[in-house]
Amino acid sequence: MALPITGRCLCGQVTYEINQEPLAMGLCHCHSCQKETGSAYLPWLVVPTSALQLQGTVKWYSSPGASGKDVHRGFCPNCGSTMLGRPEAIGELYSVAAGCLDDRASYQPQMHIWAEDAAPWCSLDAALARFEQNPSE
Repeated sequence: MALPITGRCLCGQVTYEINQEPLAMGLCHCHSCQKETGSAYLPWLVVPTSALQLQGTVKWYSSPGASGKDVHRGFCPNCGSTMLGRPEAIGELYSVAAGCLDDRASYQPQMHIWAEDAAPWCSLDAALARFEQNPSE
């Protein structure tokens, strides 16, 4: 992906810039991401917190994840766009919703996570790595 990576919510009130290549990119099929997005999965990329510069105010919602640690989900308070995730289980990393990328064509998912929760009507790309839950590493 060309740096910097930029993105914004639907209304443009929240924007971000990422100054480092993503550590990973994938599609999460867990029930929480399905509820969060109202869709079959959440396309995401992961970056260190230090690599993301956020402009605007994000509203956060927290709930327990499968690890027992909280997952914090960031939304635009105006338009409701899913923007960010901060799972406490993965440390100082943000997951960034790929649907908010300005250049969505450069997004290349590498894996399916929580495939065991995949919607029965959703086809999973067999060319991608598949994890029934979270990857162990």
